[in-house]
This record gives sequence, C-alpha cells and structure tokens, in this order.
Amino acid sequence: MTRATSTDPRSWRGTAKHHQNQQPFRPSTYSDLFLPFSINRNMATDPIDSALDLLRRLNPKDVKKNVDHLIELNPDLTEDLLESVDIPLSVKKCSKTKRDFLCCDYNRDGDSWRSPWSNEFEPPVEEGEGVVPSERIRKMEIRANEAFDVYRELYFEGGISSVYLWDMDDGFAGCVLLKKAVSPTPKSSGSWDSIHVFDAQDRARTAHYKLTSTVILSLGTDSEALGGMDLSGNMVRQVEQDMAVDDDTSHVANIGKMVEDMELKMRNLLQEVYFGKAKDVVGDLRSIPPLSQTNRDRATQKEMISSIGR
Repeated sequence: MTRATSTDPRSWRGTAKHHQNQQPFRPSTYSDLFLPFSINRNMATDPIDSALDLLRRLNPKDVKKNVDHLIELNPDLTEDLLESVDIPLSVKKCSKTKRDFLCCDYNRDGDSWRSPWSNEFEPPVEEGEGVVPSERIRKMEIRANEAFDVYRELYFEGGISSVYLWDMDDGFAGCVLLKKAVSPTPKSSGSWDSIHVFDAQDRARTAHYKLTSTVILSLGTDSEALGGMDLSGNMVRQVEQDMAVDDDTSHVANIGKMVEDMELKMRNLLQEVYFGKAKDVVGDLRSIPPLSQTNRDRATQKEMISSIGR
C-alpha cells in the first residue's frame, strides 16, 4: 500500500518501508498533556476518528490493550491506529548480541523489528526484505546508540535505550527511544517511555533539525491504607533549530543536546504543572487539621487583613 508524503511524523510509521523520503513533524492526534480530554459532541463518521475519539475517553494506562481490541473489531484500522496512537515501548532481545532493544513502528517491518546493535531483524526476514540504513547512516546510528547508552545510564540509572536512523533525500531522519520501568513493591509500579522523532536537513555548514518528543508516564499503587491509585497519560512537544555541522559526529552531538534539553523541559513541566496542580487539588479537597481549626484560622486571617486596611 502506497502512502502520500506528509508532514505527519506518524505518517511514515507502520513498516520500515514507509520510512524513506517522508517528512516527520506534527502534533499528536491522540493526546497532549495530562489534562482531561474534551468531549466532542459531534460524533465522527470516519471509523478512525471514532476509534481515536473512543481512546481519548479510556484510561491511558490501558492504551495498548484498547488498541488491540479495536484492531480485533476492525482489522482495516490496524495501520492507521498504529501510526496515530503512541503506546508504551515493548522490549526484545537481539539474538546475535544478547542485548535488549526497544520496539516501535519506526524499526518494524511486518512482524519483525530491527535491532540497533546487530542491524538484523528479529525474527529474521526473508533475504532482500527489510529496509536498513546506508553505510554512512549506519555508522552514525552506531555512534548515537553508544552516546545515548551513556545518557541513559547517567540520567535514568538503568532502563533501555535504542536509536534508529534512516535515509532521506535531503538528509536523514531517526528516533531516539528511552524506557525505564520500576516495581518497588509487588503492588506498585511506574514506567517512563520517551519517543523522540527527528529529521535533519543538511545545508551548507549547518543543519535544520525538527524534533517531536512524546513522553508516556504511568504510575500506580494499591494498598490497604491508600487504596488504588493510577496516574497515567502522555505529553507531546515540538522544537525546530538550526545548528552548526562539521561532520557526521556533529549530528550525533546536536541531536543529543536537543533531546537532553527537551527531556529536561518536559520533566520540569510534568513536575511543576501536572503534579503541582494535582497536589493543590488534593490539598483543597482534604484538610489535615480539624475543619473547626481551619475556619478559625481563616477568620483570624480575615480580621488581620481588615484591621490593616483600616
């Protein structure tokens, strides 16, 4: 099936054969920020619009399971759903290097996924099948995986990272994947999945980079004292930047800097806006001191303000 060229970063997901000569960059069609989704009262007639509209109303933690159910109901929506909806990254092991790598639509070809460590597909594809990067791009991919492996260890102290690059007519494109999952107790868990999709257009001595970053966060706990709590959602941000380039090594450094800055901004935004707002809401709903004491404090505060005004 042939797809038209689009500026949608997900329009060239699906199989590796769709990656070449496509322009990545657009906002997410699934969700943005950890805010309640607005309800569109005009029911969509297009099946894919209806499916996306339904997903917006379901628990983000179960997005993978819900997508699988929708695909079972309507297999014709498989490619469109996989291209439009961000789901947590899955993990496979490279049979040649015995190292784990992350799987998504950017390194998928049919039911196989390309390993960044060996440049081979798992499970293997038929000879001549499966798109792999050119020799120049593959060398950059190797250096990028080595660099982000260090980045992952320094920032996440564990987890898994994978970088995939592919050729384009006026440069190259790729994605940086990072995943960290923890289970401190049998009844609590958390996971961080970040997907950074970019394209680089070569110019004279500079390159123009477009970066679309998605963070998928899931936190959950269940205890007798607190009960069950689930905090899940995703956030999408974009940036464009021109940066100086001396050689291919400069591309790796430039992409690394952009990804590092973007992740820092998104982590701060999650902490200050979302978790801060959630804390304020909980604080307004629940009063730790007795209500009578709170009312007396408010009355005293009002009296002091009125006396100052006089």
